[in-house]
Amino acid sequence: MYTYEQLAEWRKLCQSSFFLLDTARLRDNYRRFYEAFASRYEQVSVAYSYKTNYVPYVCQSLHQLGAQAEVVSRLEYDLARKLGVEPAAIVFNGPLKTAEDIQLALELGSLVNLDSFSEIAPVLTYARQHPEQTVRVGLRVNFDLTRGGVSPLQNGYEVSRFGFCVENGSFAQALALLSAVPNVRVTGLHGHFSTNRSVGVYRQIARELCRLGKAHLGERLEFIDIGGGFYGELPVTFGMVGVPSFDDYAAAITSVLKDELAEAARLPQLILEPGISLVADAVEFVCQVVDVKVNRGDRFVLVDGSVHNIKPTMHAHRLPVTVVTQSSEAREGTYHVVGYTCMEKDYLLQGFRGKVPEPGDFLVFGHTGAYTLVFNPPFIRERPPVLAIAGGDVVVARRKETLAEFFPESLYEFPAGQAGKTGGYAQ
Repeated sequence: MYTYEQLAEWRKLCQSSFFLLDTARLRDNYRRFYEAFASRYEQVSVAYSYKTNYVPYVCQSLHQLGAQAEVVSRLEYDLARKLGVEPAAIVFNGPLKTAEDIQLALELGSLVNLDSFSEIAPVLTYARQHPEQTVRVGLRVNFDLTRGGVSPLQNGYEVSRFGFCVENGSFAQALALLSAVPNVRVTGLHGHFSTNRSVGVYRQIARELCRLGKAHLGERLEFIDIGGGFYGELPVTFGMVGVPSFDDYAAAITSVLKDELAEAARLPQLILEPGISLVADAVEFVCQVVDVKVNRGDRFVLVDGSVHNIKPTMHAHRLPVTVVTQSSEAREGTYHVVGYTCMEKDYLLQGFRGKVPEPGDFLVFGHTGAYTLVFNPPFIRERPPVLAIAGGDVVVARRKETLAEFFPESLYEFPAGQAGKTGGYAQ
């Protein structure tokens, strides 16, 4: 753990609360994930899920290790290209791609997984305009995962909103529309579902993708895209036991592919799109105590951070936290940690028992690398900067925003001639 002096020095550099990226942990997560699959299956591609954390320093660190890019918007697609990712190493997913997005990705040679019928027309138009080119695309498929009347989808949903439904014929219809143009080839299937992340569900998804591939694509099947959502290392504060390891996932998925496709002339490429499992535990959030007060018997610790910084999705799990104090004689007690916003519900911790911090002390929240930096709104205060520990150095991976960056004049209209007027209205 970090010393008080280290945190104080880094905060002085940032002039605010900040995120801290451990690049060694990030790289170790990637290597362990890749090796779990590559040691069991020959054709493996790992495409990092940009939406989980698209801070350029994070993405580039993973690309340097060989990770491809999985993107779900033109914004992310352009970022990947800006970072030097070859278009052929970009997997373009997501439920909303414009005709321009699709045609650009096809022109540059990226893999596009179609999600709905609205995305088929741009593919057909592009293919007709380029008859000399074989246009290869994938289809995201939707099928029933319910077993014994229980759905494994997150939040209790029974039906996923993504992809082409197998049961009602939408999948077959999409294949027919695409095959109507001679130079279009559906070469793979994408099967990402947001589920309970169990090994059994991934085994089920892999098996169904293989069977659909055999039945509908045959020898044209070039890839099986399992998607992401894998568990990584979880803190004990989550209270979860029996969490699958990377090896557990890899053994289940690769054995299904080898079994189901044993008679194929060649095994397809296995595409994986991890996000949370790579970055969640590689980032911490460091905030400083501003004040401690007692209201009607409850102790409140005010920090220069917010629940939006550490849990923007408002999940129910308690994040691991370390209190770093200036004094070695900090007393034990129960308190709430609250943030800088004006929202009553801005609690980083509720009913926490541990060292009672004083103003100037630090709280370090772990497991804050997934979705926080991208889903964290710039609400009331600017987004916190990001520091990266790279070897023995500390690098500013994202600076603290200024007013000009928060409200750029290239985006906002600032009416002229009204500055300084108070206490009335313009005549």
